Amino acid sequence: MIKLSAVIITYNEEEHLEKCLSSLVEIADEIIVVDSFSTDKTLEICKAFNVTFIQHAFEGYIEQKNYAVSLANYDYILSLDGDEALSETLKTSVLNTKANWKFDGYYCNRLNNYCGQWIKHSDWYPDKKLRLFKKKSGEWKGINPHDSYKLKKGLKAGKLKGDLLHWVYRDYTDHNLKVESFSTIAAGAYYKLGKKSSIWKIIYRPAWAFFKSYFLRLGFLDGLNGLIICVQTYNVTFLKYVKLYRLWKINS
Repeated sequence: MIKLSAVIITYNEEEHLEKCLSSLVEIADEIIVVDSFSTDKTLEICKAFNVTFIQHAFEGYIEQKNYAVSLANYDYILSLDGDEALSETLKTSVLNTKANWKFDGYYCNRLNNYCGQWIKHSDWYPDKKLRLFKKKSGEWKGINPHDSYKLKKGLKAGKLKGDLLHWVYRDYTDHNLKVESFSTIAAGAYYKLGKKSSIWKIIYRPAWAFFKSYFLRLGFLDGLNGLIICVQTYNVTFLKYVKLYRLWKINS
């Protein structure tokens, strides 16, 4: 059977980290936590598990995850965030894959918990993620804060059974704060890439984002929280393009 390295990036993850690490105990042959100098009980929780704990200044989600992968001692990687955990079905699927590895990487569906409710629609499910892969088969890419692992051209991916459980926001205030933070990070990343905003994009892109997630992807079936999620999808898109528009204005 292959040896598997689980790599996790953290920053103040005391609320959910124990669930994450507990789900890996029977799966991983080593667990590496790359922490961005947490000020809560993250280190304390890690000490209760057989974890290699490394502190590294946060340079961006993509950069941090690629750094974590580079520290793995084994050639097969399972990459998680500190607020994620494997469901029982996913744990079994990963164990079966360790015994019979066929592909260069494996996708699974991520199931998001929003304010205590598991969300089954909109853009939030199935939230397909490639988290199990061979080392050097690809790298973390994307535009911060939206990262994803991309296999190299020509390599093939399989599918795991079960869900990756994700506790995304504990309350509406937390969501509001993240919308502000993520829209700022995204606007800055877009600006560095030379992407432009416009009045048309500020109007059209948020409206389309809401329509797609609420109507086409059935967000309304998740009730009030489904509506709130889709409204916040509108908000984060709106703020991203407004902030990007302003960056170009003040730097032109």
